[in-house]
Amino acid sequence: MSLKKELKLIDVFAISTGAMISSGLFVLPGLAYALSGPAMILAYMLAALLIVPSMLAKAELSTAMPKAGGTYFFIDRSLGPIWGTFGGFANWFSVSLKSAFALVGIGAFAILLKPDITQFEIRLIAVCACILFTFFNIISVRITGFSQVLLVIVLILILVVYIGRGFIATLPERYIPFMPNGFRSVVSTAGLVFVSFGGLTKVSSIAEEVDNPSRNIPLGMILSFLCVTLLYLLAIGVTVGIIPSHSLSGSLIPLSIGAGEVLGMPGMILLSIAAMVAFITTANAGILAASRSPLAMSRDQLLPDFLGKVHPKFKTPVTSILITSGFMICVIIFLEIEELIKTASTLMIILFIMVNISVIVMRESKIQNYRPKFKVPLYPFMPIAALLTYGFLLIEMGVIPVLISLIFLIFGTLIYFGYSKKRVSRTSALMYIVERVTAKELKTKTLERELRDIIIERDRIIEDRFDKLIRNCEILDIEGSQTIEEAFRDISEILARRCRIESGIIYRKFLERERQSGTVIKPGLAIPHIIVPGEKRFDVLLVRAKKGLIFPGIKEPVLAMFVLVGSIDERNYHLRALMAIANIAQDPNFEKRWMAARNKEELRDTILLSNRKRDI
Repeated sequence: MSLKKELKLIDVFAISTGAMISSGLFVLPGLAYALSGPAMILAYMLAALLIVPSMLAKAELSTAMPKAGGTYFFIDRSLGPIWGTFGGFANWFSVSLKSAFALVGIGAFAILLKPDITQFEIRLIAVCACILFTFFNIISVRITGFSQVLLVIVLILILVVYIGRGFIATLPERYIPFMPNGFRSVVSTAGLVFVSFGGLTKVSSIAEEVDNPSRNIPLGMILSFLCVTLLYLLAIGVTVGIIPSHSLSGSLIPLSIGAGEVLGMPGMILLSIAAMVAFITTANAGILAASRSPLAMSRDQLLPDFLGKVHPKFKTPVTSILITSGFMICVIIFLEIEELIKTASTLMIILFIMVNISVIVMRESKIQNYRPKFKVPLYPFMPIAALLTYGFLLIEMGVIPVLISLIFLIFGTLIYFGYSKKRVSRTSALMYIVERVTAKELKTKTLERELRDIIIERDRIIEDRFDKLIRNCEILDIEGSQTIEEAFRDISEILARRCRIESGIIYRKFLERERQSGTVIKPGLAIPHIIVPGEKRFDVLLVRAKKGLIFPGIKEPVLAMFVLVGSIDERNYHLRALMAIANIAQDPNFEKRWMAARNKEELRDTILLSNRKRDI
């Protein structure tokens, strides 16, 4: 059962924004200041730039494959189910753990409002918040999105008030010396705060539930990135200018202290509330995003079927949401999760590496049906630069988190070979690259068919009569060069079987039609069409000639032919079919895709996935 497409641009923006504004803004600035002083402003700017390649990569993959699971789905379809299994578990664990940490983080600020609050009360608040947002996620993704929008608006307004009031009170001398520990400290600080921007791309996990994903996902992520980066830099810049260095360095509540400096106790309370709202929005977005990984893996037979169940009324993956929420509650109650956050961050960096590899693999596979509406600029330099940068960050994370990540890979491999392998028969994009290198034909084309169905759903293509004809038509793929008379003989034999008319009659009609007026309508394209005896007869035959068909009196060889045959009572539809073909041929990419197609099914998909106007 499919999921509802209820999320609009504002929801995508709010989910991405809410997932980013949390500890990175309300906790880490004090720790960052201790490392690099006022130059932490540059560190945050550098960290923001580091997330750009992954944002663009996920934007491309999400517009090409807007399916539940996001990161898991991209990795699985590009690199294969073994890596997909690892990616699915790693993404689920990383997002769930960070969301649980965000809920527990409320306690650091609740102490300012209630100094005698106990650890039990902190965990109880976190569990109650988790249950509340679990309820929202189950009832409707629209309610989840709406609550996220409200919370993010409140959060942004509070931050704008803090920035505006703090700017007036900043002291220039507090920015001097600007870089007391050198540029190397800026780089290491960027590595510390980089994970703060990781939530930006969570929205790709719910791409299947986004209305008009081709526009709303890339635009929503880019707007969120620009807004959050600006808020981060302004809020951090103001905080440095209003708090004495000895109070800011190492503080776990830097913005609350800053608000206390300029607005007194009401300001401290206001920013503490903002911090708690920020942690809640992160957790809310986390439950929404994390729960889609088990759903997608279940759909693909990598996990049991019950995890893929979608509620018939609410259209939400109830079981997957409940399991994700249950895991988060267990983490909140029983674990000291601060120790595991570094592992979650390491997994996030590994997933970013794999996502950028996925873009390279999907592009280089030359799969015709990989048609993203948004493409990573400066390809392949952007993803390659990302791989090098993230590789450096991974080394900086230390040995223990990497070893734990390796355990995840081993666990995923065991799950795949122990449970999933016998149930899965998909072809990854990586295999298409192998095919190109080895020049061997693959036995299955499952990925092409799946991508075709995704595009039909994404672009809301409603099949008309012409599409149905193309789905069932014969395709003639001619390797060498031929005269049109030779091609017409083969075409007539095929159509004779389909129309139950003598091939000689069809052949003579084609020759007569060419003598009356040529059917080459533009260089490289011809539309031979004839009237045949009978009633309610209409058929299409597609022809590709890789080295061209030679027409008398035509200089350029014909590479593509749409052959139409119909009875006299179908003459009105005959004209409609000609209009559809003319519309298809106007696409500037038509000839390129037609000649690049590696088999008959790719030729068929070139027509089925065209952007022509359809009769509905």
